[in-house]
Amino acid sequence: MAGRSGRAALITPDAAKPTPVARARRFLKDQIDAQALRWRLWAPVAFGGGCAVYFGLRVEPPLWPPGLAALVVSAAWLAARRAGLTRRWTLPLMLLACFALGLACARLRTGATAAPIAPAMSRPTVIEGWVVDVDSPGAAGPRVVIAPVRVRGLAPEATPVRLRATVRGEAPGPGEAVRLFAVLNPPPAPASPGAYDFGRNAFFQRMGGVAFAVGETRPAWLPEPPAGLRRTMAINGLRYDLARRIVARLGPRTGGVAAAMTTGHEAWLDPAEVDRMRDSGLAHILSISGLHMAVVGGFAFFLFRLLVAAWPWLALRVSGKKVAAWGGLLAVGTYLVVSGAPPPAERAAITAAIAFVAVLLDRQAISMHALAVAALVVLALQPEAIVTPGFQMSFAATAALVALVEAWPRRPKEISAPWPILLVQRSGAWLGAAVLASLVAGAATGPFAMQHFNRTAMYGLLANLTVAPISDFVVMPMLALGALLEPLGLGAPFLWAAGQGIGATLDVGGWVAGLPGAVRTVASAPDVALPVAFLGVLFCCLWRGPLRWLGFPFACAVLLWPRPPAPAIWIGDGATQAAFVHERTAVVVRPGVRQFAVDVWSRRRGVQAVERPGEAWSCSRFACAPATPESGPVALWWGRRPPGPAQLEALCRSAPVVGVRAELGVLPSACESRLVLDGVDWARGGAVELWRNGQPEANRWRAKWVSEAQGDRPWSRFAAAPPPE
Repeated sequence: MAGRSGRAALITPDAAKPTPVARARRFLKDQIDAQALRWRLWAPVAFGGGCAVYFGLRVEPPLWPPGLAALVVSAAWLAARRAGLTRRWTLPLMLLACFALGLACARLRTGATAAPIAPAMSRPTVIEGWVVDVDSPGAAGPRVVIAPVRVRGLAPEATPVRLRATVRGEAPGPGEAVRLFAVLNPPPAPASPGAYDFGRNAFFQRMGGVAFAVGETRPAWLPEPPAGLRRTMAINGLRYDLARRIVARLGPRTGGVAAAMTTGHEAWLDPAEVDRMRDSGLAHILSISGLHMAVVGGFAFFLFRLLVAAWPWLALRVSGKKVAAWGGLLAVGTYLVVSGAPPPAERAAITAAIAFVAVLLDRQAISMHALAVAALVVLALQPEAIVTPGFQMSFAATAALVALVEAWPRRPKEISAPWPILLVQRSGAWLGAAVLASLVAGAATGPFAMQHFNRTAMYGLLANLTVAPISDFVVMPMLALGALLEPLGLGAPFLWAAGQGIGATLDVGGWVAGLPGAVRTVASAPDVALPVAFLGVLFCCLWRGPLRWLGFPFACAVLLWPRPPAPAIWIGDGATQAAFVHERTAVVVRPGVRQFAVDVWSRRRGVQAVERPGEAWSCSRFACAPATPESGPVALWWGRRPPGPAQLEALCRSAPVVGVRAELGVLPSACESRLVLDGVDWARGGAVELWRNGQPEANRWRAKWVSEAQGDRPWSRFAAAPPPE
């Protein structure tokens, strides 16, 4: 009875059940306890937040405030750890310290990278310099990167470190000394407020100007370049020679893709083929990215490990896994050099190198902590990466895949079974894992693709699932072996196999791009939506436990955030192009002129660009105006000389908004009730978007200029003057 009564005392029928509040508190405590080893993963997030805040500022801050804040908060964090304070004190201090360090690091990087920027020149000038590399061709012709030695009209201290020049005829190769008669300008400003900022990317590459040759490229006789420049040109010369060899082996169609995937040279890519690959969701295959670096490094790792295992004497004396890690590091470093080390390749190489170093240190190679270290290293070296689509998409996708690996259930060990059954089971498991991985990676990168590129490939999952085995197991390994052996004349069979895989990939891309509704255009959300989505994706990946799904609604911010109404009118920089919105379409005033800027603006605003009806407009060599008020609300004069009084009066009578490229003096009476923008406005503000402010009869407009979005920053073309009123 005593024992029975003792047991009964443990289970009392009237024992109080925990209240819902108590259960919720217990659940929250368990969730927080589960993050004991995960809090440090938020350090690179805070560091990146500091970098992002720096690039989001509208005015360049002095160095001492962020530097002092970083020192003070870091010292407070270290003192708190030394004093043995609990995590509730040390964690906020750690995050604040990382945030301040990110802000200070970005400011230091800007100061260290600053280089001369070319002024806008109204007349062509003579440029003499060394061809550093061959760049991707533009609509106007081939382009090269030049290290200028002399620029007529610029002092040596005002000469940019690098220029990108569009040349006539065949592009000169790396290492050639050239002389150009060209129009020189600073890097172009964004096509519209908030659009892609080429000037900022060029600033951190020390590319201080763009030139357009108006004559043939001629040889120049220049003093011997510095040793560092000679080394860079020699490496780029070998890369360019390898690219030409690959194209000669495979032909322009598949060889151009192979050269782009191997050396980064896109000179042989067919623009129509690139568009089809973009519409099918396969454009990432054409440029060197983390996927290529991972495939090359992984292929080298398994190849070296197989070779060690195949030599029993060596396998008994060395660690095959560590030898393979050294081989992977060598392959990644070689591929980085061969690719020309563009910023995306550098970031991917750092991530892959940290994974191989983890293997050498007997740590888990693929883990969230290794990814956090890689992100921290990349941001410390290149803080500007935080605002680039490549960094955002690659690390979001990688974090999502690592989180998937962490949550993936452990497969029980299979019992002995006939091989047909095992084949079916393992094939099904591989297919399911591939589909789920593609879905997870696509969901993680979706917000960034929508915000930056304004397009969604509706059948991207189908295309990537079809192409992934070909790219991972045929194209990249064969390209790696072919590129390695081609200088010896032995790469033909491997390049042929890679070409067959590339041909199949292009066929799949063309078929998918031709399906009905293959591409959907999505207007960009307000700027605040993307950071919210980024944090939501990271919370889903970094938090351990069911509460991670609280981040899902925030991850969908770009998709769900209401879009502001599209502007009524867009006028490009210098009034060289304009468009106005009519029934969800953007009517382009000058079809075929500055098409890239038109495409960027129309996609960002979610409208489809269409050509204006010719019969409803009156156009001449330097001007274009609507023939009737119903034809359109804007007239343009793009001539460098100002229009005469009668011409200007006619423009003002034709439309409520007039854009004139040249600077104007006194306006005629017909322009008093019109909005007239001239050369002074373009010089101070760049491109502009206009919304109607009130009734159309009042002809009142609200303007948003590129200079407002850029702010007064070192890379801003309009930093010297405030935007127009």
